[in-house]
Amino acid sequence: MMSNNRSWPLWAAVDILLIILFALLGRREHEHGLDLGGILWTALPFIIGYLVMLAVSRPWKTISSLWPTGVLVWLGTVALGIATRLALNSTAAISFVMVATIVLGLFLMGRRAITYFIAKRSGQQQA
Repeated sequence: MMSNNRSWPLWAAVDILLIILFALLGRREHEHGLDLGGILWTALPFIIGYLVMLAVSRPWKTISSLWPTGVLVWLGTVALGIATRLALNSTAAISFVMVATIVLGLFLMGRRAITYFIAKRSGQQQA
């Protein structure tokens, strides 16, 4: 794919903001309030999962890779996020797991797809 030696921290920050957006949308949908502390507490397990997956995925080379790294980061973020949520004595109904998997997939993989196509188009214009 593309080298991300300098830009990977920016893309990691975008991914974390997308995880926070997921938490915000979920809290709004279920009328849990939109206080910053509540949103961050809801997002925290998934941010932890994301950071673990980021650490093992060599982000300076793969931050915008769709396959296999993007898929592994997405699914690992969900799995570790759910596990962390349960460890913090929160709930994780199957419907929540399904919604988290779908929405985080759209957000994390969607960001990577957009990044890929922009880079590809930019490369074609330079040629």
